[in-house]
Parts: sequence; structure tokens; C-alpha cells
Amino acid sequence: MDIADLKLFATVARLGSMRKASEELNTVQSNVTARIRALEEDLGTTLFERHHRGVKLSEAGQRLLPYYDRLSHLICEARRATIDDGTPSGPLKIGAQETTAALRISPVLAKFLQSYPAVNLNLRTDTTANLINAVLSHKLDAAFVCGPVDHPDLTTLPCFDEELAIYGPAGMPSIGKMCENADLRIVVMNAGCQYRFMLENFLGRLGRKNVPVLEFGTLETVINCVSAGLGITMLPRALQAHIGRIGPVSMHDLPASVANVETVFIQRQDTLQTSARSALFATIHDHWHGIDAPQNSRKQASSRPELRVIS
Repeated sequence: MDIADLKLFATVARLGSMRKASEELNTVQSNVTARIRALEEDLGTTLFERHHRGVKLSEAGQRLLPYYDRLSHLICEARRATIDDGTPSGPLKIGAQETTAALRISPVLAKFLQSYPAVNLNLRTDTTANLINAVLSHKLDAAFVCGPVDHPDLTTLPCFDEELAIYGPAGMPSIGKMCENADLRIVVMNAGCQYRFMLENFLGRLGRKNVPVLEFGTLETVINCVSAGLGITMLPRALQAHIGRIGPVSMHDLPASVANVETVFIQRQDTLQTSARSALFATIHDHWHGIDAPQNSRKQASSRPELRVIS
């Protein structure tokens, strides 16, 4: 068993077909079949269950696949460590919630890229749950997510507090009246959105549990649906100017005990600290914790009326 055999095995597993794997790897199907059989004989077990539409992993194959993922990552990491001469450069994949990307991180990323133009930075937006899983599985180098995050394989750097509010249709009078509506729905981003969990918990404390949920893939769609009267959502207060350009909604303050959520920057503890990653971490730290760091949004909060109509 070597890394080439494992790569072939992982390709067949991903595509579910010996034929498709041979096409992707630019070889003949008989070669793929023979090498998989040789690997199975070497291990003394069956890695795939064959059926008329292709193959699927056996229980043994499912146990083997994560080891290829880890070995593949280690090989890539070894290559990056070898060519890293101390100058930040090369690919760097990070993630953030869509609201965080829109509101908070553009200045710090612009400063980073201006200082280190040789870094090829890629930003992916997703929900907190998906971003955490992507960092854990090495698909992302790091990510901005909603805290707190307590995982033994992750390190976290606190960045800033985000003040949240509830947004509803322009005619919605109050949160209390909203909870009396039998047709109440919540409108959120896809599954794994931390704001969804917080909104459901808040409504549960007010006596409204198991409220129907409408899930959408983009922030703009969520806001459009709220404006059209399909439901309510929970989003940062700082989005109010952006939301007002999309459609008229009302904004309702939350109690201080639930209004603030911390955003943290996470990365794996055991991952290679390349020059690019170290430079990004330092830039983020200086931006939110240095002498010229902006004040925490929570500290900037002031007394506000409960209802605002944004149009």
C-alpha cells in the first residue's frame, strides 16, 4: 500500500465508479480494477461493495478513507513547509459568515494583501457550523465564526462583538406582538447558521417553540423575504444601512443578555504555521487588539428605541 494506491482508492470512493475514476486519472478501467483488487488482497479485506450502478465503500473502506485524507494533507503540508522561505506567499484559504465578510473583515484583509501581495487569498462564505467543519477537515486554513467555540483541535482568537437585532416586516409593531402571530415564521440562512439557533432559543424563552423555518442560500434573499412579510430574522444591527437598500423592514432591539455575540478567528492547533498564516494571524490580532484597534461594538452601544423602520 502506498500513497498512489490510496489516491486511486479515494478517487473511486468519491466518484462511486471504477470507470469514472479511470477517466479522471487518465488510465484504463482494467488498471483501476486490478490495483483496487491488489490493494484489497494486501489488506485482506474488501474495500468496495460492487453493484450494477458502480461501487460504494464497505465498512472497511469507510474506516480507511480518513487516513488517505490525513496523509494527503500531510504531503501538501510538507511541500508547503519545504518551499516556505519566511516570506508570506502562496495559497491561503479562509472562511467567514456572509454578514462578517460584508461588515467587518474587508479592511483587515485589504491591509493584509497590501502588505503581502504574494499571498493568494481565497475567501469562502458559509454558516458557522460548516466553516468549523471545513477547518477541522483541512478544507480551510482558518475562519471567522460565531463564538464561543470549544473544540480540543482548534485555537481561537477573539476578534469583536456583534450586536444583533430582530428584523421583521415594516408593519410589525413589537417583538411581543410578533410572538402572538399564529403564522409566525423565521427566515434564515442555510442549516448551520448560528443566528438561527440564537433566534430559535430566544423565541423559545418567549414561549414560541418549533416555529416553522424558511431557509435560503443568500443574505439578500433572506432580507427580501422578510421585507415581503414571510417572516422574521436575526442579523447584526450594523447591517441596517445595507438592508435598507434592499427593502423596507422594521428593526427591533434585543435584551442585552442575548443581543451580543462574539466573533472569533479559528484554526487547527496541529496545522503548519506557514509564513502566510502567521502574517494573517498577526494582522488580525493587531487590527482588533492593537493600539489603534476599533472599540468593541458592544461598548459603542447606546440607548435606542425598540422599533425602527428602514426603507
